[in-house]
Amino acid sequence: MKALKSAVILVKLIRESLVFAYNAIWANKMRTFLSLLGVTIGIFAIITVFTILDSLEKNVRESIQSLGDNVVYVDKWPWIGGMDFPWWKYINRPQPNLDDLEVIRENSKLAEAASFFLNYRASVKYSDRTKPDIYVTAVSSDFERIRVFDLEKGRYLSPFELNAGRNVAVIGSTIVDDLFDGNDPVGKFIKVKGRKVQIIGVFKKEGKSAMVENSLDDAIVVPIGFAKTQIDFRRTGASIMIKSVEGIAVDDLIDELKGILRSAHRLKPLDEDNFSLNELSMIKQQVDGIFKMIDLAGWIIGGFSILVGGFGIANIMFVSVKERTSIIGIQKALGAKNYFILLQFLYESVILSVLGGTIGLLLIFFMTVLVSNVTEFSISLSGGNVVLGITISAVIGIISGFAPAWSASKLSPVEAINTKA
Repeated sequence: MKALKSAVILVKLIRESLVFAYNAIWANKMRTFLSLLGVTIGIFAIITVFTILDSLEKNVRESIQSLGDNVVYVDKWPWIGGMDFPWWKYINRPQPNLDDLEVIRENSKLAEAASFFLNYRASVKYSDRTKPDIYVTAVSSDFERIRVFDLEKGRYLSPFELNAGRNVAVIGSTIVDDLFDGNDPVGKFIKVKGRKVQIIGVFKKEGKSAMVENSLDDAIVVPIGFAKTQIDFRRTGASIMIKSVEGIAVDDLIDELKGILRSAHRLKPLDEDNFSLNELSMIKQQVDGIFKMIDLAGWIIGGFSILVGGFGIANIMFVSVKERTSIIGIQKALGAKNYFILLQFLYESVILSVLGGTIGLLLIFFMTVLVSNVTEFSISLSGGNVVLGITISAVIGIISGFAPAWSASKLSPVEAINTKA
């Protein structure tokens, strides 16, 4: 019976608080709007930052998965740089070459696949249409075993075509749109740097990536033997990518590759490496550092906005207490306890704050829909960020409304009844 009575009181408290909150908002629309604006802007700033960071992080993870998080790259230059980057130490290093690839394939026990690749720019022509600056990616065998991709039409380069350096290519969806107006290009011929190349396949659209500067959407993939007839490999930034056997740590693969390449390059024990072994985690660490700075900036900017909004809500609640002082006196005279009055105003403060936060979340939702539809970058408001936004709003409401609610709960019934608003 006692529990039932408490439940009835709680329901009445919630109902009366909702009524009071609604009346206060409706009676003072402009004052309420200006006060809620701070919370709305604060939640918008903080959750927007978190939403963008979450989307970027998802994009990074998907990019790493497509490139292979267990892949090591043999390059001339290390990927980690900075203002004090000692470029003079690396400029005279030799470019990775096909001999390095063969040495790795023959001697590595921890490598599942290894592929040589390089990018160069070329003029591409089809019929009367010309694209002057297209990325051409020249690859050796095993590229398809390391780089994750799907084909929309046609087929991929065969081992014979790769080894023989045939004039065939697989092209990206953007190239199809630019040169063929979206029509099926398989079987047709294009000219790459003046040489005829037959299209045998089309990559499925990948979209923009945070980790891959040039996705396969904008690329033309050709055999490495074909590229030899067009460019000098010694003057092009070539790379070798090696995928480790499943279950083998990348660090173990790096140690093995270092020994293999130092031996192949005839380096003495005290000589420095004349090659770099890079992995995607190096870039990811740099990106994580940037994310943390943006995250901190979002908290600072949003925090100040929420602080202003909190003061606005506290002001509304103090005014509300003053306007309803006589009503508080009547409630106390009829037997209302201090906690009843405290919770009544505290609940109203939370409603106001959560309302401001909800408006901010709605603005973020419409922003994500607009960005996703207008641009190629996919962004979405996650359930976790919605809960975080509502939670922050509720906490601000409790903190901002506690002092006014406490002062209301401590009013004397006789003095409160005789007080004029």
